[in-house]
Amino acid sequence: MSLPEFSTQSYLFSTAALSSSLFPKDDRYRLFATLVYPRLMKVRAQLAACYCADDGRAAIEPVLLLGVSILQFLDGEPDRAAVEMIKYHAGWNFALNRQLGDPAFHSTTLVNFRQRLLDHDLSAVGFQAILDGLVEAGLVARHTRQRLDSTQMFARVSRMSRLECVRQTLRLALQELETMVTSLPRPDWWSVLWERYVESKLDYRTETAVLRQKMSAAGVDAAQLLAWVRQLSDPAPAKGQELKLLERVFNEHFELNPEGQPQQREAQPPGAVQNPHDPEAQWATKGQGKHRKEHVGYKVQVAETVRETTANKGEPTANFITAVVAQPATGSDDAGLPLVEQQQAQLGLDKPSEWYLDGAYVSAERLAQAQAEGRQLIGPAQPAPKKDGRFSVEEFQIYVEERRAVCPAGQTSTQCSRLEEEASHKVSYRFEFTSHCHHCPLRDRCLGKDQRHRTVTVGQYHTHLQARRQEQRTEAFKVKAQRRNAIEGTQSELVRAYGLRRARYLGLPKAGLQSYFAGAACNVKRWIRRTLWQLAQVAEQRPAGPAQFAAS
Repeated sequence: MSLPEFSTQSYLFSTAALSSSLFPKDDRYRLFATLVYPRLMKVRAQLAACYCADDGRAAIEPVLLLGVSILQFLDGEPDRAAVEMIKYHAGWNFALNRQLGDPAFHSTTLVNFRQRLLDHDLSAVGFQAILDGLVEAGLVARHTRQRLDSTQMFARVSRMSRLECVRQTLRLALQELETMVTSLPRPDWWSVLWERYVESKLDYRTETAVLRQKMSAAGVDAAQLLAWVRQLSDPAPAKGQELKLLERVFNEHFELNPEGQPQQREAQPPGAVQNPHDPEAQWATKGQGKHRKEHVGYKVQVAETVRETTANKGEPTANFITAVVAQPATGSDDAGLPLVEQQQAQLGLDKPSEWYLDGAYVSAERLAQAQAEGRQLIGPAQPAPKKDGRFSVEEFQIYVEERRAVCPAGQTSTQCSRLEEEASHKVSYRFEFTSHCHHCPLRDRCLGKDQRHRTVTVGQYHTHLQARRQEQRTEAFKVKAQRRNAIEGTQSELVRAYGLRRARYLGLPKAGLQSYFAGAACNVKRWIRRTLWQLAQVAEQRPAGPAQFAAS
């Protein structure tokens, strides 16, 4: 597709020409047109790279499609409803600089537009355009304090049983091969597999023993199908996505015995496919007991600025979202922090001077790195594990730099060993208390059964971790750490107002695209509310005119 000539000129009888009567200065669609739409026009050159220069039929204007995508998240409209709004809603047309009576487009155009953004690595283009506008308006500084937390995103698929996952993957692989090997002779067992996995459904009322037999049969059938494809002279079928997925699922559920026959594994490896219709959707759990939560989907890291001063009564928030990173549900928050900082660097932001976090992000290495960079991580450190009521590492005073440790009884360690893992090169230190433990009055509270003396092993950055564990007990630290709490409200807003809890599309890249649009819509709404409040403040400070005195 090629792009049409771009123009911002409005016609005489356009929606813009009627704006004075339809849209006053405090109308949110007018503010969208004056604040947001100019920022979207500035990224048109990036959007134009998704299209051919002068080939094919004229495409729908990408700036319009980007604006529609943000508006539909702002107003909670799906694709078809968004097109209806373009046809009949005057506010949407005015906000997007559309001419009255301009033809609309089909809803699948939005689907194709999102795919273009993914194909050209432009998922964040709308989010960055809004963020740049906030920076220019002085509402977001490039070097500021921020808070961060993650939230769950449910995928559009459910978690399948192991048998159902294997059978569904076999069905998808057979249907893919059906279109790719049309000119090749089929093996004798092809019709059996087709009838078993494509034309038949699994009856879950079947006895458990029969289901186990079906699982074993599925493993044999998958191995047979994979072996047949490998020996084909044409390498194309082996490169099919569904066949690659079948090989992955087979290896996650089965292993070959000494006779070369597949047998079911006792447990699936971490990160295994839960549903072949969305292989990137992972199963994860959070919490324990009655607070335990589990889901199949993804995780989204959300970061926002932290205002320096306290807001006045009735003042809208001056904090804005600076990053939204979608990651697998099994990904840790500790690994999510550098992803957020990497995304912010790509968006032109500096690393925050202060991070307000929960304990999942705080580690000894992170604390040491932040101190070396002159920054702060404000968050509690995870407590050391305590076994059978014995003294934990926290109750030892450890001085890694001096290679010594002091136990709860006041005795100094007798030996320190430096340990380094061969694969990861991770360094740790082991402190030993030998002769001190023999007649120690605290022996029963420190040593386990059949343990002759106490040893303590810590990482090379334990000094920073120990200092944080001591600091977080102070009242001043608890007051300062409360600034993190507001991120929970931001996540609730993203979930309730912009649908971040449930994925609209399949796959991790599209989940990331949805997160960007939700973050952009949230920033737009906050920007508009902040502007309205500022206009109201100016109006209150303006001296009253003659008409106002006469009226009073």
